[in-house]
Amino acid sequence: MAISIGDIVGIVFLIIIIIIFIAMSFRVVREWERAVVLRLGRFLRVKGPGIIFLIPFVDRPLVVDLRVNTVEVPPQTILTKDNVTVSVDAVVYYKVVDPQKAVLSVFNYNVAVLNLAQTSLRDIVGQMELDELLSKREEINKRIQEILDVTTEGWGIKVTAVTIRDIRLSQDLLSAMAKQAEAERLRRAKVILSEGERQAASILADASAYYKNNPSTLQLRFLETLSDISQRGGLIIVVPAGNEIYPTLGTSAALSTLSKKFQTETK
Repeated sequence: MAISIGDIVGIVFLIIIIIIFIAMSFRVVREWERAVVLRLGRFLRVKGPGIIFLIPFVDRPLVVDLRVNTVEVPPQTILTKDNVTVSVDAVVYYKVVDPQKAVLSVFNYNVAVLNLAQTSLRDIVGQMELDELLSKREEINKRIQEILDVTTEGWGIKVTAVTIRDIRLSQDLLSAMAKQAEAERLRRAKVILSEGERQAASILADASAYYKNNPSTLQLRFLETLSDISQRGGLIIVVPAGNEIYPTLGTSAALSTLSKKFQTETK
């Protein structure tokens, strides 16, 4: 039985259709992806990774990336609790842990996470004073992450970290803060200096009381000071020699010895 040209064309056309149908039935899902398959609009199951089978024109795969994603929160102009205007921006790190919820529970979870991060950042910063905002960044990061986790848990998304990237202040406020810091440094310097003078005065008072109770010690100290001074050449030293200065010179052998030593050195 002879085969006509029309039959050959039909067979070739049928083979091409079958090849196209088979090619459309298989799809490769990469290791970090999952395919949420909808069959005629209804959820079927999550497939992947690897090669998955789909019924063309019946199954629709929605591929979800499971890697950590980042979203940058644009600078937000916020009024703090003490009425200071600041501009704060942040970065949010999150990943999909349940592809089914991420597709079925929220429309465009990337935009949803961004909007939620913006509102949470504004709410938390608005409840804090400027000093707290500048000194407690780590605490703010944790509070924002906790708020995001509570909401995104129902979306099948886990927020892994939140980081405040920058806090911008007006130039006038920066100048005022610089003057305040300078004044604080001057205050600390004066306090330290005053404390040093107080300690020195206390030590001198103790030394004075000791010398008062031990006149010989005072004379020894005086002679040692003169001996030290005499080591410097080209100096003229005028020393009072009355008995009111050396009441113990005639009775103290030690003082006499030091006096002779001093006279020798001056020569």
